[in-house]
Amino acid sequence: MLPVRESSSYEYHILFEDLIDQYSEELLRLAFTYVKNRQAAEDVVQDVFLRAYEKRDDFKGLSSYKTYLYRMTINRCYDHLRSWSFKNIQISNKIALIFHGDNSTETLAITKNEKFMLGKEILTLALKYREVLILYYYKDLNVDEIATILNCSTNTVKTRLKRAREKLKVKLEKRGGY
Repeated sequence: MLPVRESSSYEYHILFEDLIDQYSEELLRLAFTYVKNRQAAEDVVQDVFLRAYEKRDDFKGLSSYKTYLYRMTINRCYDHLRSWSFKNIQISNKIALIFHGDNSTETLAITKNEKFMLGKEILTLALKYREVLILYYYKDLNVDEIATILNCSTNTVKTRLKRAREKLKVKLEKRGGY
């Protein structure tokens, strides 16, 4: 669904609410795969929708609105990951883990879950490999759509997918297989 530029402000507002309902959960999951924190992911998605609304006349229609929102979300995640506050929080969290640890029974049970472990291993991959795996396998996008979102060639996406699979396979074999 694309926003109609000739629509009144009220009609556009209704269309935009529909876009939020349609894509918010999907964008939240995408943002989480980058920032690895639910609150930060929610902030990113909220900012994306706010910017999309403010810049609604800038959308040229060269791709689908879904692709446009994905690109905005990924860019905003990159901004978040480069920010000083994010780096400061990461250091604080690592220090806290050193002193407190996390060995609860509940945590141990969760870590045995194969899907959790697979997801955890994917999140340890470098960003360029992690993002293509997530967009391809979890978001069911094809190579051309991923190339558009990441602003790279389809061959680059194919290469990254191949390398990501190889790296993930090595990580999983080291852990005891899958």
